[in-house]
Amino acid sequence: MDTYDKFHFKHLPKLLINTSKNWLDSNPFQLSAIVAYYAILSLPALLVLILNIVGNVWGKEIVQGELLDEITNSIGIEAAEFVRKMMLDRGDESVSIFTTIVGVLTLLYGATGVFYQLQEVFDKIWEVKVQSNLNSILQTILDRLKSFGFILIIAFLLLISFVITSLISAFSKRIEDFLPENLFDLVYIFDFIISSLFIYVLFAAMFKYLPSKKIKWKAVRVGAALTALLFVLGKFLLAWYFKEMNPASTYGAAGSVVLIMLWVSYSSLILFFGANFTKVFSDRYLLT
Repeated sequence: MDTYDKFHFKHLPKLLINTSKNWLDSNPFQLSAIVAYYAILSLPALLVLILNIVGNVWGKEIVQGELLDEITNSIGIEAAEFVRKMMLDRGDESVSIFTTIVGVLTLLYGATGVFYQLQEVFDKIWEVKVQSNLNSILQTILDRLKSFGFILIIAFLLLISFVITSLISAFSKRIEDFLPENLFDLVYIFDFIISSLFIYVLFAAMFKYLPSKKIKWKAVRVGAALTALLFVLGKFLLAWYFKEMNPASTYGAAGSVVLIMLWVSYSSLILFFGANFTKVFSDRYLLT
């Protein structure tokens, strides 16, 4: 493989071609289906954890409303209603101390499942052969704790996002009577930029810390930027596809679950492409 000292845009086509080859060789459709399966299993626990972590600071009703609005916009109202019922069912649990402790441990194990699978996929992309002197049980616990760290990162980023969005909303209401309508649109553009930065930071954290290998920040920044761009574009395309084609109608009562799995699967394909690009970029510029 040719290597370069500095990045030039003329290198981009070849980087993308090599990325596409690596991406297809990594069997992304099977991997994305596996992640979608674990995402459905982890979703109830993941939602409960995020709702409690961020909700205790910002208010559970506000956080739940924001999450459901985002799901409605991205996947559809059927999926949002399914998630709403899921959060209500899990939120009504009240039992003994022992059962609560067991429930919390089960909750943590379930919520970290999808990130644990992503870590294995990233290790496969980076061709990492994990060699550990720790016994398998301790290694699994450490991997789960690492995955739980990502839940805390997501919760923190959500909290920051809610704070900034609320400040923007409050500020826009105060100045809406004084701004021309065309300038008022800038507020929504700024809100879009903030949400895009949230996505970028999340991808950067995943590319940097999920693989069992040290990745240079330069490769992470470039890979996360490309992935965030593709994800934002894909988000609009998926929203249009779900709205116009309504693939859930084929599956009847299971349609909401299928929609969520489809969304996770398609999003995972973009994520894996970005991870492969990060590796190709890192190899090409001798950053590994």
